[in-house]
Amino acid sequence: MPRAVVDDASLDARYRSVRSRTRALAAPLSPEDATVQSMDDTSPSKWHLAHTTWFFEQFVLGMRDGYRAVQDDWDYLFNSYYNSVGPMHARPQRGLLTRPGLAQVISYRDEIDARMARGFERGDFDDEALQRIMLGLQHEQQHQELLLTDIKHAFSRSPLRPAYREDLKHVGGGMAASPVPLRWITGSEGVVEIGAPVWPEHQDFAFDSETPRHRVLLQPHALASRPVSNAAYREFIDDGGYRNPNLWMSEGWARVQDEAWTHPLYWDDECDREFTLGGMRAIDPDAPVSHLSYYEADAFARWAGARLPTEAEWEHAAATLPVRGNFVEDDALHPQACEQGGGLQQMFGDVWEWTSSAYMPYPRFRTLPGALGEYNGKFMCGQWVLRGGSCASPGDHLRASYRNFFHPPSRWQFSGLRLAKDLP
Repeated sequence: MPRAVVDDASLDARYRSVRSRTRALAAPLSPEDATVQSMDDTSPSKWHLAHTTWFFEQFVLGMRDGYRAVQDDWDYLFNSYYNSVGPMHARPQRGLLTRPGLAQVISYRDEIDARMARGFERGDFDDEALQRIMLGLQHEQQHQELLLTDIKHAFSRSPLRPAYREDLKHVGGGMAASPVPLRWITGSEGVVEIGAPVWPEHQDFAFDSETPRHRVLLQPHALASRPVSNAAYREFIDDGGYRNPNLWMSEGWARVQDEAWTHPLYWDDECDREFTLGGMRAIDPDAPVSHLSYYEADAFARWAGARLPTEAEWEHAAATLPVRGNFVEDDALHPQACEQGGGLQQMFGDVWEWTSSAYMPYPRFRTLPGALGEYNGKFMCGQWVLRGGSCASPGDHLRASYRNFFHPPSRWQFSGLRLAKDLP
């Protein structure tokens, strides 16, 4: 790998900060909470805690000659998808892992953190190790968001509808005096550059899937000034949106029929209340609609006489904007209504925004060398790009070039949409 562009002291501080946040996010959970797995796509909170720790043990500490693992057979339990490292426990069966218990997983985190601290103190980490640590921290921040969205799905399956936390900030829930109107903002056209310079050759971190920087052609277009609101989506429902096959992709319409979709995930059947990490709450009509699949986002856009933006349109529009918004640090853990203002709003935070772009490699894309080359590249098939981050994303983890990706039916993430339209 090229020479690292981070120093030991700053990375040590970042390591402690990120690892502490993960522990804090898991703190409200009981051992029973942390073990449950509600569907194949989610993972138990305990597994997130262990897997992110295993990453540092496997790819940083384990690279040193003579290293002795905390527990040899945990490689099999906590490997996610690194086939080049070895076999792994089946993802849909992670909820069956009652052992090791939550307390033992926490002890595992403490031990690896102590070993990492000694490594920082002694200056043990060479350039390649420092790069792997930075990647591991970005990886852990992804799992911080997954920990929240996965436990939300698990709690939503309970008849009790328990709250992850009762003390979460609660804003909205009633019609605002002056909802922010949706306006159209003309985008750039012609040849522009998107993507990120290759890291670590360039100072600022970016995942390999965001690279390299390259040119694209934008056609005349406009973007909506804010994401689609709950109120607007309710109009789509009331107008028979879930009953009109002409609005839907074929696969989407089949999913609507097979799973009896009639509203976004977590809304009640009256479309008045929704399940949140703070429990059941009244739907704020002015907040961005969330927990939509790609199919639902696309169908709404058709109904609205618009379309989803391409990821190039989205990124170029966001490139000069500050990364500010409603993130996990704001402690609402739920999308919030747009505030009055001009220009493009809520481009970062609140909800991930589906785009019309398939998750594919950029021109001249190169994966990371070795096992870490499995991190992103092998998933570039059958998934779609989302942009912007959500209310469960760490703010310092996001940037305009960030590419999230999920399968079209996925609904358990904080995923919404922003409209786009073609201009003459």
